[in-house]
Amino acid sequence: MIPSDASPKKLRYLYLHGFGSGPNSAKGVATAEHYARLGVAIERLDLRLPSLEHLRVSAMIDAVRQRIGSEDERAVIFGSSLGGLVASRVAEADRRVVALVLLAPAFGLIPRWKQRLGEQAWARWEATGWHEVHDYTTSKPARVDFDFIRDLERVDPPAQGFPDVRVPTLIVHGVQDEVVDIEGSRMFASGRSHVRLVEVPDGHNLIASVPRILTEADAFLAPFLGGALRA
Repeated sequence: MIPSDASPKKLRYLYLHGFGSGPNSAKGVATAEHYARLGVAIERLDLRLPSLEHLRVSAMIDAVRQRIGSEDERAVIFGSSLGGLVASRVAEADRRVVALVLLAPAFGLIPRWKQRLGEQAWARWEATGWHEVHDYTTSKPARVDFDFIRDLERVDPPAQGFPDVRVPTLIVHGVQDEVVDIEGSRMFASGRSHVRLVEVPDGHNLIASVPRILTEADAFLAPFLGGALRA
């Protein structure tokens, strides 16, 4: 159900990028440009907080909540991968969030990373304090400290399961996603009438599916965008 106080004049539109990415990601730029043509400004937040090396999801959540603004403002949040997880955790605790558009949301991040890395690599990360990753903004190797995981365990505890999101939610996820298995999105959407899952023939970056993402988002957000889509 669309909240009665979600008029376009009171809404902020935020875009949250994924892990190792930044506010100038291809999907983020394409989304912002698309909605700018409709007269809707989407703010692309920089979630490399406080830095990629010392990434903290708790800091991301705080930054998003601060950016929404005052108590009488509302927000529609686009979230890609890790940004989708952040958006979901914000939405479950902050009544100002009225809708989510999630792109391959990174639900179950800790158990997935443990499985993907294997026991030895995971133990090495914890013992040394560092794990090498790819920085998509520079196309160079980077590293992330293990306190990223310790912080994530507090804000996204594996035992808790999925975020308790109760606002209208659109998910677009690639069936060929090699990073975040689509099964997580399928499980999240199952039994939740307010969640629409769109499966596309694509991988994790969803670049080929940007036109479909924007078409689905336009239809989903029509009640929030008001006359923008009819202009």
